[in-house]
This record gives sequence, structure tokens and C-alpha cells, in this order.
Amino acid sequence: MRDIRTLFADYASYHQTAGNKAFHRIGIPMIMLTLLGLLARVPIVKPVDAAILLLVVAEVVYLILDWRLALIMLPIAAGMYLLGRWMPLWWNAGFFILGWILQFLGHSIYEKKSPAFLTNALHLLVGPLWILNGLIPVVR
Repeated sequence: MRDIRTLFADYASYHQTAGNKAFHRIGIPMIMLTLLGLLARVPIVKPVDAAILLLVVAEVVYLILDWRLALIMLPIAAGMYLLGRWMPLWWNAGFFILGWILQFLGHSIYEKKSPAFLTNALHLLVGPLWILNGLIPVVR
């Protein structure tokens, strides 16, 4: 796995315009919140659901990439899990779709470049960290 600075640089190369960045600052948290809300409804083994499984995997990856960001992301992700689980299913589904629409509009209208995750699936996990690092600069 590449280091976080390399992944952020690669991710940033797909997100150069102000419009695309703005759409991502809204869309990525929206997708994260609602994906957790949707997956919270998929039981694995009591009391574990698919959202908790995703959070554990993501946190392990985040710890490998940068432990400081991982520790900041953990309570944020836990809060999103609780809020998403509380939200009605139709809110989760609707806002999940809207979040993805914002992502693709940002790339098609502003960036004129395909999303980063199409070339590297790890960017699906890097995106939330990139947004977080933009708000709370940990990795420079």
C-alpha cells in the first residue's frame, strides 16, 4: 500500500477545480453517512452489521495510512454510523444517490476528468481522509 502523501497527491490530481472540491466536500460525507445507514440494516452476526464491518476494515486501512487521521476519523465515523442508522431508509437511499450525483457532476462539469476511484479503488477510502485532512490538516 502506498503512503498517505502519495495517495493524497494522486487523489488531489483528480480534484483541482474549486467547483469539484466543493461538490466533494458535500457529497463524500453525504455518501459516507448514508452508506453506513444503509449497511446498518444488513445484519452479519449479532450485534455486527455490514456498516460496522466496513468501519473496522476502513479504520484498519486508515491506521496503516496515518494513525493520526485514523484516530480523528473514528469518532466521526461512529457518529455518522449512529446518525445514518437512525435516519429513515428512504433518506439514506435518497441522499446516497444525491451524494453520488454531486460527485459525478463535479467531475463532469468542473473537473472534466473521471473520478479517481475508477483508476484506484483505494480512493474510495482515501476520499473521506482527504476531506478530513482538508478540514484538520494533519498530513502536509
